Amino acid sequence: MTAPLWQIQEKSFVFNRLLLIVFAISCLLDVDLIAADRPNVILIITDDQGYGDFGATGNDIIETPNLDELASRSASMSTFYVSPVCSPTRACLMTGRYNYRTRCIDTFVGRSMMEPNEITIAEVLAANGYRNGLFGKWHLGDCYPMRPQDQGFHEVLMHKGGGLGQPSDPRENNRRYTDPILFHNGEQVNTKGYCTDVYFDAALSFIETEVSNGNSFFTYIATNAPHGPFHDVPEDLLAHYQQKDMGSLIVGKRNEQQRKAEVDRLARIAAMITNVDQNVGRLFAKLDELDVRDNTLVIFIDDNGPNTRRYVGDFRGNKSMVYDGGVRSPCWLHWPNRLQAGVVRHELSAHIDLLPTIADACNVRVPRWLKLDGQSFLPLLEGKRRNWNRHLVLQAHRGNEPVRYHNFMLRHGDWKLLHSSGFGNTSFDGKPQFQLYDVSNDPTELNNLASTHPEQVARLQRLYDQWFDDVSTTREDNYAPPRIVIGSDVAPETVLSRQDWRDGTWAPNSSGYWEVNVVENRSYDIEVVFNPAEQDETLEIRLETNTVKANISAGDDRALIRGVPIENGPQKISAVLLHLLKDESEKIRGPYQVIIRPHL
Repeated sequence: MTAPLWQIQEKSFVFNRLLLIVFAISCLLDVDLIAADRPNVILIITDDQGYGDFGATGNDIIETPNLDELASRSASMSTFYVSPVCSPTRACLMTGRYNYRTRCIDTFVGRSMMEPNEITIAEVLAANGYRNGLFGKWHLGDCYPMRPQDQGFHEVLMHKGGGLGQPSDPRENNRRYTDPILFHNGEQVNTKGYCTDVYFDAALSFIETEVSNGNSFFTYIATNAPHGPFHDVPEDLLAHYQQKDMGSLIVGKRNEQQRKAEVDRLARIAAMITNVDQNVGRLFAKLDELDVRDNTLVIFIDDNGPNTRRYVGDFRGNKSMVYDGGVRSPCWLHWPNRLQAGVVRHELSAHIDLLPTIADACNVRVPRWLKLDGQSFLPLLEGKRRNWNRHLVLQAHRGNEPVRYHNFMLRHGDWKLLHSSGFGNTSFDGKPQFQLYDVSNDPTELNNLASTHPEQVARLQRLYDQWFDDVSTTREDNYAPPRIVIGSDVAPETVLSRQDWRDGTWAPNSSGYWEVNVVENRSYDIEVVFNPAEQDETLEIRLETNTVKANISAGDDRALIRGVPIENGPQKISAVLLHLLKDESEKIRGPYQVIIRPHL
């Protein structure tokens, strides 16, 4: 008899972990022999900061002196690509694989959780004796087994979901960036200070501890700045930028009222960016204090284009777009012991190359069964490799499954094929309207050559089709979301939020469900958190085999139901609040969060 799917998934997860353990043992036998030559690694990624938001890339309004100095002292990949939006970029850089192989295809409603069988750069480095810390944004799954501490990180201080002020936040955080509620190794904690400062404080403490213990470390600092909301930014820096001419950064026409609002928003974004810059300065001061700067590889990138229509250098476009303004990022690599400052390579590179590049720099073996899409560009930076014939594909849009040709770009050499069909659409109508650009002569992508070079369109379309067919058949049910595990000893409490539910939105009256695996057939306590009831309502918790109901009084904002029996195995769980309207129809709304704990 065939085992249930959920048991097969669990066995697959365990099997991959066993492979990693065997790999780790083989690696650790060699660690002492080469550890002295291995660098520490710090990867910094900011959120919604565009290519043009640095002095080093031509911005004379936003002040980034520390990042500009980093750029001047670094080697760089000048043609570095990221995905149009954040979760796909993070899945790619963590795994060295295109995100469509990882089940992470979007940014919310259950589509940004990464398959837990994927092996991350943190796991590869941990298998080779590194100590790993994550500080800030993960955005690849809030629940076990998709959390960073389940994927190779030893020390974690993070916000959940895609940012502070989103549905994964504890409601009592009230969208705060200052003194935010965060999660330290899975436990909710109150913090003091502006969020970016808090992340860097924790990262510097982690680095100091690992250096004092004689450990090589990988530190991943992923700020949620300058992602919105923009109501809570460093006040001194905001006051500074409110005195500057932010309007010169605006791209596109605005009426007077729109322009005034945009100038205010840009001042807030600039304040967040300069705060990041100040913390980068603090980071290098700490590396100098600990005398580890020379043998620490520091990499800086953005996750996608800017979150407004603003200056992006010679490019056009912004976040979510497949024009270069939406998908180009700086890639600065600072490593005095090995990389020469000022070296610039122009070969195509991308987020998928970071895992193999870091592994190469750290002299660690990557298991062949990982089947990476990326490749190390370290030999390029060191002048040891000349041949680099490759193409890159990036695609992102809303929806439960990727659609062929929808909002994608493919670049091979100087040719770039794209279909700009709108990230916010789940599909497009009719035939794709391909655009073709020679980006070496037309970096702004204004001269569409598709009609005059049909042979190039056909050639690049074939490359895209091969790529799409390949990534879409990585595993069975390739684009189904990974299931959240409930009742595990590793994570006995599970918090379900709108970030990970299916068939819902973030609208107040929306409702959805969660795809879960329940480990043990037992009773659970279920706490449902919701916006205060405006009238009496009925709460329904809908399980695979039964529905549990409770009465909700006007003004209530949570309910706790104890001892609810839930059978083990895969299932859908949902919770809705409903009341009758005057016409006898039902009005339904979903909860803010559902918290499930074993009943004691």
